Amino acid sequence: QVPLVESGGGLVQAGGSLRLSCVSSRSISRFDRMSWYRQAPGKQRELVARVTSGGDTNYADSVKGRFTISRDNAKNTLYLQMNSLKPEDTAVYYCNAFRQVSIEGGVDHWGEGTLVTVSS
Repeated sequence: QVPLVESGGGLVQAGGSLRLSCVSSRSISRFDRMSWYRQAPGKQRELVARVTSGGDTNYADSVKGRFTISRDNAKNTLYLQMNSLKPEDTAVYYCNAFRQVSIEGGVDHWGEGTLVTVSS
């Protein structure tokens, strides 16, 4: 397992912004894709945003136009800029890194999560 450490969560009012960071102890250029997931209380973990090694991104419909994912290979860091936050964005946010190792599949690495709470 490659340690991934998230930071940047906290309490913010609706309409506010936060930037999450995920730092890897190893070079993130080795990962084929990196993602942010979130899990709200009583709900399943869901994909929020993803960026590939080639720079392609995709977002959950619920965050399109408000969140931006980016990766800085030089700093071994993944970011999630979250703007116009809503109470329904409240969740624990997890960083994920995936490396394809064969045609059949690859290896997932997870951080321990950072809590984002949006008050109304």
